[in-house]
Amino acid sequence: MTRYHSNIKKLYLFSFLKMSLFPMAIITLFWKDHIGLSLTQILVLQGIYSVAMAIMEYPSGYLSDRIGYRAALNLASLLGIIGWGLYTFADSFNHVLVAEIILGISFSFISGSDSALLYESLKGGSEEQYYARHEGRINGFSQTGEACGALFAGLFYAAAPLLPFFIQVFVWGLALILSRSLIEPERDIKPAVHHLREARQTTRYALLENRRLRYTIILNIILGLVSFYPVWLIQPYMQDSGVPVEWFGPVWAVANLSVALFALASYRSHMKLGDRRMIVLFLLLTLAGYLGLGLAGGLWGFLFYYLLTSMRGLRAPMMLNHAQQEIPSAHRAGILSLQSLLFRLGFVCTGPLVGMLADRFGVQQTFLYLCYAFGLVLPPVAWLFLRQLTAARPAGSAGSAGETPPA
Repeated sequence: MTRYHSNIKKLYLFSFLKMSLFPMAIITLFWKDHIGLSLTQILVLQGIYSVAMAIMEYPSGYLSDRIGYRAALNLASLLGIIGWGLYTFADSFNHVLVAEIILGISFSFISGSDSALLYESLKGGSEEQYYARHEGRINGFSQTGEACGALFAGLFYAAAPLLPFFIQVFVWGLALILSRSLIEPERDIKPAVHHLREARQTTRYALLENRRLRYTIILNIILGLVSFYPVWLIQPYMQDSGVPVEWFGPVWAVANLSVALFALASYRSHMKLGDRRMIVLFLLLTLAGYLGLGLAGGLWGFLFYYLLTSMRGLRAPMMLNHAQQEIPSAHRAGILSLQSLLFRLGFVCTGPLVGMLADRFGVQQTFLYLCYAFGLVLPPVAWLFLRQLTAARPAGSAGSAGETPPA
């Protein structure tokens, strides 16, 4: 036990609070019925939100490494209060746009900082070999929070349309109180002589010099896209399949709970199966999920979606653990944010194409196309990742600096 051990349970609770997004299940209705936005404006809004997060991902992570992870989470919580607070009196597209940009920046400061703080807290007690276990629990808490928000949002919205937003401001107030109680771990940070030069060197290290980290990032991004496309496609898929609208909330909640349960099971599954069989399991769940969605259709076709959410839960703790082992402490949040940036850029570049396919050929057929695409892309990337795991650890990686990776 160290003085940093209290951070772990606090990060569990912080992950629950940050994803208890009560307005999300009704946000589209609010935009349409109370702000008067068209569907085109809503799509433009989400595009701007994604761009704001993409632009801020790496700078926020780099700044977190400089000012400290606790300070970054404090700032994120404060921005969350401001962003959701703007919704309580928003009455135009511009008001919503400003709120969404602020919320995008808020989440960009959380991205990487929470995982980095967890790893450094465990490292302070020589317990970094248990990182994947705790990361799985954090994912479980966050998905449980999102499921709770989805279950109760409709009731709050029916009682008063602004009630979910007032509750959300209160939630982020609790998050700020919690983040202020965190303890910043001691780290060996060399003062940056030239920030842009250091950022370029960090990027070069992650994507060029350290092959193991490079293929870990690439595989993690592709598997992230596997589970992210259905988030936007599953609702029109269910609508086309005749699923009653009343089922949408519970289906969404069960999806998040499945991510939570499998995230909690990720550490034990990884210890039992090992890297190779876990990667094979990821491939099988991906192909079976997309193939089932593409071929089944009908009222219960959406059940194949849960194969993809299960893969999502299993993937995150394991892949983040592999990435953490290769990242130096001084650049931990920056490189994790770089990974998030590349993921968002990947979605920004490919998401419109997937949307065009869905508009032209239908959502069900698009799932089949995605099954073919991932069937071609995932096996060679997975092979490169597994091959690098057996290669010698590169000089300058976290593990080579005396940090012993988990067995």
